[in-house]
Amino acid sequence: MSFLDMYPWSTALALSTITFLFTVIWGRPLIELLKSWGIGKQIRVDGPQSHQIKMGTPTMGGWLFIGGVVMITVTLNVINLVQRTNEGRSVLVPLGALTAFGALGAIDDWEGIRGRRIAQGLTARLKFGLQVALAAVISLVLYFGLDVHSIALPGVAVRLDMGLMYLPIAVFVIVGTCNAVNLTDGLDGLASSIVLVAFAAYGVISYLQGPWTYLVQFCFVMVGALMAFMWFNVHPAQMFMGDSGSLALGATLGVVALMTGQWLLLPLIALVPVAEALSSMIQVAYFKLTKRFYGQGRRVFKMAPLHHHFEMLGWSETHVAQRFWLVNLLSAMLGVALALL
Repeated sequence: MSFLDMYPWSTALALSTITFLFTVIWGRPLIELLKSWGIGKQIRVDGPQSHQIKMGTPTMGGWLFIGGVVMITVTLNVINLVQRTNEGRSVLVPLGALTAFGALGAIDDWEGIRGRRIAQGLTARLKFGLQVALAAVISLVLYFGLDVHSIALPGVAVRLDMGLMYLPIAVFVIVGTCNAVNLTDGLDGLASSIVLVAFAAYGVISYLQGPWTYLVQFCFVMVGALMAFMWFNVHPAQMFMGDSGSLALGATLGVVALMTGQWLLLPLIALVPVAEALSSMIQVAYFKLTKRFYGQGRRVFKMAPLHHHFEMLGWSETHVAQRFWLVNLLSAMLGVALALL
């Protein structure tokens, strides 16, 4: 019996702690570097007025946890990567998603700061197209490279093989989660705290299926790295993750959910990001529909995404972030419970 089999949770907690300590030491130097390069957040003029004071706060801070996760994961799997074992190949998939979508987010951030579309970034059509292309490549790797194409249903012992239908579903899951987390990243500490809980939940689910796999390791490394980022991102934030971080987190979470087979539980484990995405979709659809029939667009929410609606109701930024986190923690716990059935 190996050490991992004897003390799995000691190992998981130790990995999170080591990753936190390794990552947090680079936070202050990164903030100073971003400031020296003039990489500051551009705030939407139509957003809550209380957010205008955040103008110029260093962004693209997502590379703090991306860098930490890449270095720790590669170090832990160096033998598997050199020997090209199945675990070595498998861990490259979520790691590849993290870096690829992080790179896409970095391009979007840079375009919105120094490019021709200040405060806007890449056009929505180009950004979405690139997301779909990256997600399609990852889905093909999952299907043909790792032979992952099933779904686990709560209470059903045998997984259902999705066949080729898995490919468009996988693309939808990755792109959908990617954009949902991106929309959630609007308040100090909100997206990072919620995605942290989601990765912890999938780490537990992975262990229940394992008992110890590279995916458990990866999830708890993500938890430690996100804790390090939160050290600098809690209110008042000293840096923002930007699209570099939010797109990377969302896509990677979607990939992890697909690799566990428990992707049907993702809307529950990531309840707040799903609600944020739905609120924006409802707001846009209702505005266009009422404008067409009544000549003037109407709104369901005071402002979308959902966290801005509660800000407009008078909730403070910290209250919104903390209460959303509590709701998502409870929903994630329920998701893990369903995975046990």
